Amino acid sequence: MKLVHSVLEWQSVRRQMPVSIGFVPTMGALHAGHAALLDQSVRENDCTVLSIYVNPTQFNNPEDLNNYPSTLGSDLELAKERGVDFVLMPQYDDLYADDYRFRVDEHGASQTLCGAHRPGHFTGVLTVVLKLLNLVQPARAYFGEKDYQQLSLIRDMAKAFFLPVEIVSVATVRDTDGLALSSRNARLTPEARRLAPTFSRLLRAEAPDGAIREELERTGFTVDYIETHAGRRYGAVLLDCGTHSVRLIDNVQLTVA
Repeated sequence: MKLVHSVLEWQSVRRQMPVSIGFVPTMGALHAGHAALLDQSVRENDCTVLSIYVNPTQFNNPEDLNNYPSTLGSDLELAKERGVDFVLMPQYDDLYADDYRFRVDEHGASQTLCGAHRPGHFTGVLTVVLKLLNLVQPARAYFGEKDYQQLSLIRDMAKAFFLPVEIVSVATVRDTDGLALSSRNARLTPEARRLAPTFSRLLRAEAPDGAIREELERTGFTVDYIETHAGRRYGAVLLDCGTHSVRLIDNVQLTVA
């Protein structure tokens, strides 16, 4: 496994790789959900590239950025165990040599759900993903369904800009109690972690969105949204962890869209 720290170094490497590349972009703090993405990429491609980059342009809350977990040592161990060939770890000045002058703005779905509560979030996501896809030039790129709104926007962006890449979705990986795996789960206090699975359980309930919201609030969650679109229910909540709060998102398919 080779570590690549600069865009220029990667571009030199990429010119010598006439093979099928699978790509898994991440912000690190890897867990079993990321492992599932890497496993599928390794199965389906000649070469797998993992990127680790905490992208500041997608954080609307500076505190959230500052507290984002960093576990680089264990991340690299997991990547090596899963058969990753290259780990791309670019720097801000490399990826944003333009200092974020040029951006990808989507005027529609990105303004709803998480986008309505996190101004600028999806502009940052789409911009960095476009940059990374152009750099890596993969045949396939892998994204988890836990971030289903993000997955849909990236798939639509790739189509809109005629990117020669297949956007592959991978099912949400959950803990044994149903909680969707997330890097943010590591910031939950023991009490909040015991409560957290109630979120995913109630999302699946046969009840209107409003009733689920009320029950979550009674249970101790602060609810950003509970909304169903095309047979899929989306939710975002906050859990009070004393000195900080942790935002959890999830979605479940209720019916065939």
